[in-house]
Amino acid sequence: MRAKTIFIIIVTIVMTVFLMINTDAVEFDFIFGTAQISKLLVVGLCTFIGFILGYVAGRPRTVISTYDDKFPDQEKVSSSPKDGLSDEDREYIS
Repeated sequence: MRAKTIFIIIVTIVMTVFLMINTDAVEFDFIFGTAQISKLLVVGLCTFIGFILGYVAGRPRTVISTYDDKFPDQEKVSSSPKDGLSDEDREYIS
């Protein structure tokens, strides 16, 4: 097994043990009132939301490297800075 897989298994085991230890109910204050909720539910929900947000923030973004395929009817932009120069200017630069 790779180190990443072993790390994920260890974190999952530690998180499960932590959640199972904290099963007692505590009083939580919400905006509109209070409620008795299990610590297991609160910590588990916060962990799940954290994993989802971490995945969304860390996933690779789609990068469009060229627009040639999407817009075939537009003229292509030159990739060389010398393409827009006159013959006289090209001779001067060379």
